[in-house]
This record gives sequence, structure tokens and C-alpha cells, in this order.
Amino acid sequence: MSEVSFQALPPLTALRSFEAAARHGSFSRAADELCVTHGAVSRQVKLLEDWAGLALFDRVGRRVVLTGAGRRFADRVSSAFGDIAAAARVLRANTNTTRVLTLNILPTFAMRWLLPRLSKFQFTHPQIELRLVTSDQPLERIAPGHFDIAVRRKSALATQEFRTGIIFTEDELPVCSPAFAEANPIRNPADLKPLPLLVADTREGSWDRWFAAAGERGVSDDTALRRFDHFYLALQAATDGLGFALGPLPLIEEDLAQGRLVAPLSEPKLSAVPYCWAVRSSGAEDPAVTQFVAWLEDEAQDFRRSQ
Repeated sequence: MSEVSFQALPPLTALRSFEAAARHGSFSRAADELCVTHGAVSRQVKLLEDWAGLALFDRVGRRVVLTGAGRRFADRVSSAFGDIAAAARVLRANTNTTRVLTLNILPTFAMRWLLPRLSKFQFTHPQIELRLVTSDQPLERIAPGHFDIAVRRKSALATQEFRTGIIFTEDELPVCSPAFAEANPIRNPADLKPLPLLVADTREGSWDRWFAAAGERGVSDDTALRRFDHFYLALQAATDGLGFALGPLPLIEEDLAQGRLVAPLSEPKLSAVPYCWAVRSSGAEDPAVTQFVAWLEDEAQDFRRSQ
């Protein structure tokens, strides 16, 4: 084991404040995460800068931007915190305590696909306790050690910081409730434009992309767009007869099978960016993590085969 001189280490409390501020690009958001005041974070960062003898942030109005030295230092500090979190997980895995595995999952994926299957993992791995957090926050803004496995869209992942793998890809079709379809017969894509179209803020522009794939112009000012902050709310609104949503296959297979939703048009199917699992590289060899990832990939493979 290499010998560490604590005199060579910067103030550790200051390191926590710096890492959080660098990740968020904000002293205020770092303070919220650490449950301290903005001034406390500012003082800790100043203490670290005095210790280093150089500026780590440029203050631009109310914003803070990492300097070149600050960016390089932030990358190393974040990696070191990740290593400490991984070592702590391995340490706890060698005890008789239950291993808690924290999952950070996109809300719609969690509700529509993952949750109905989690009991199968729990039954075969009773020594692992699952903690599920739903979020669409960029993973780079989440402190190391605050999640073990995440599910995000592939395009949202910084692959140099994470190990990732594709779960499956969605194909989107317009869907609505049976009663709404009966009251508003649809024969071609153009028939959708006078009707209420449901859209989530997290999938901005999805209807324009679908209409383009159908050879139609996108939505216009006359289109009755009804907006929701989460996609699962838009799907629920479609189920409740409020209009058409772009329903993702395979996440709505059960709704279609049980008649809660119908898809009047079978084409075009708009392919979305794949769902991926992601783990920080520093924690990728954690036995509980590897077991869950292997189970998730097996479940996704079985699901794809059933389609």
C-alpha cells in the first residue's frame, strides 16, 4: 500500500464543496446538495484556492465557470470520489449486512417496463435490497456514490465516464383510448392534425419528427398541443381520452394487449434513441452491480425475443 502524507492533501471539506460546485456549475446548487449555505460553499472553495495558490473558478456575474486548472482538478477529484465510493461498497459487501443497490431510472421506463419485473430479481437475489429513484437529471450532475446503476437515453451519456450497454430501442406510434379513436376516426397521418396531440417536455419535437417520417409537414400554430412535464403523464392522458400520444413500443405492449390504448395507424414507426444502462467505471466491478446488469440484459433479451 502506498504511503499518503496528509500534509499533501487539501482540506477534505473544501474538496467536497469544490467537487459539487464543479459538477453543478453553481455554488447555490452545490449548497442545496450539501445542505449548507451558498456562503459556506464559497468560503470552502476560496480556502481550496488559497491552498492551491491559483483560481479554480472564474466568477462571471452570478455564474461560476471552471478555469483550465479547475477543470483538470475536478476530473481527478470526481474520479477519486468515485473510487472511494466503490471501495466502500466492496467493503460493505464483505460483511453480513444487506447490500443496498441504488437505481436511478428514467420515470417512464421505470413505471412501464422495469417495475413490473423487479420482483423477479429480488426473488433470486434476496441479499440485495433495491432502492429505486426516478430522475431524468444528467448523470454528470449526480455526485459519485449517489447511484449504482442508471438508465438513460444513449445520447445523454458521457461514455468516457461510464460503462454502458444498450437495453432496447423504442418504436413510436400514435395511440389513444378506444373511445377517442371511435369518436375521431383516423385513416391517414393528416387526419391527426386537427386533433389534440399530447407531448411531454422531455420529448420536445417528437410529433414533428413523426409527421416528417410520414411525409407530412410538422405541427402548426393551429395544432392543439397539450403539454406535460413527464412522458408517463402524456401516456396516462391518452389512456384517459384526452388525445393522441406517441406511444413507445415496447413500453405500451400491455396497454395495447388489454385494450387500454389502440393504435389506428400501423405506420410509420419512429425509432427513438435506445435506452441504456450506465454505471460509473469505478464501480463497474461491484458484484451486486454486475449481477443486476446481467439480469437486466437477460430480461431485455427475453423481452425482445417475445416481440
